[in-house]
Amino acid sequence: MKQKFSTLISTCVPLPLENVDTDQIIPARFLKATDKEGFGQNLFYDWRYESDGTPKPFVLNDSRYSGSVLVAGRNFGCGSSREHAAWAIAGYGFRVVVSTFFADIHKQNELNNFVLPVVVSDDFLQRLFACIEADPATQVEVNLPEQTITNLANGDKEHFEINGYKKYCLENGLDDIDYLVEHKAAIEAYEQRA
Repeated sequence: MKQKFSTLISTCVPLPLENVDTDQIIPARFLKATDKEGFGQNLFYDWRYESDGTPKPFVLNDSRYSGSVLVAGRNFGCGSSREHAAWAIAGYGFRVVVSTFFADIHKQNELNNFVLPVVVSDDFLQRLFACIEADPATQVEVNLPEQTITNLANGDKEHFEINGYKKYCLENGLDDIDYLVEHKAAIEAYEQRA
């Protein structure tokens, strides 16, 4: 069983860039591994480091910003459908990604890896970016049962949508196989009737 998700209060890491694709999230040369371990250290690698490993001036290298919420620009996770991008986001420690739009496959990959993609309006997003820029200690509250996100700096609150099945899985710490195992008795009873 994975970590259950209910309500999260966290500071944010701002990434106010649009059309961030999966190759930028996790460069292709890191895709050789077949399990999820270690991907977090290579998140946004080419934006974080020079070829000799020297850190670049990038938000993940900026000690002012931390937390388990990544706030990104529109069309996050576009490009190829590599699940490794979601592995890297989860492996780094992000539990939530906020954007105005997610590429469909990447959105599902995040959900499958216990990262909650929260779609907000552009106005909400821009005000959140402004609050984070003014004060890196700005926090948001993400309430999955109520499907709301609240900017605790200014009280902005929005409702977000999520598939009911995926919501249930996140709230109960279940992946797709765990969900089937949880319903094993009902499945077997159905098979007996068929």
